[in-house]
Amino acid sequence: MFLCTLVSRVRGNDGLFAGMTASARDACVVGFTLSDMGLSYVYILASKRNGTLYIGVTSDLVQRIWEHKNDWVDGFTKRYGVHKFVWYEEYEDIEDAIQREKNIKRWRREWKLDLIEQMNPSWRDLYEDLV
Repeated sequence: MFLCTLVSRVRGNDGLFAGMTASARDACVVGFTLSDMGLSYVYILASKRNGTLYIGVTSDLVQRIWEHKNDWVDGFTKRYGVHKFVWYEEYEDIEDAIQREKNIKRWRREWKLDLIEQMNPSWRDLYEDLV
């Protein structure tokens, strides 16, 4: 059973849809537009304090963090053990969230660490706060 992750489809990232037929993949997004998606989130995961970082964007933060934590999808976070949810921002417009994600990815590492420290100085896993 595949779960539909709208942002991945909108962004053109077919990684979560590997193995699905085109019609099944398209069924995940039928009837949805960007404005239907509600709130969106930019988030950062870390392997440990000051460890490997992963920056992502999603419209379903709880589901997406769960997917990372449970290695549900092959990719960077699974390969490098990046499972600690340490930072996020909320957006009403998915396009703003996507732009913010792209900007943060271009930042120097020091700036990313400072961003995390401002919100979460102890680097605790924020996932339990979501569920």
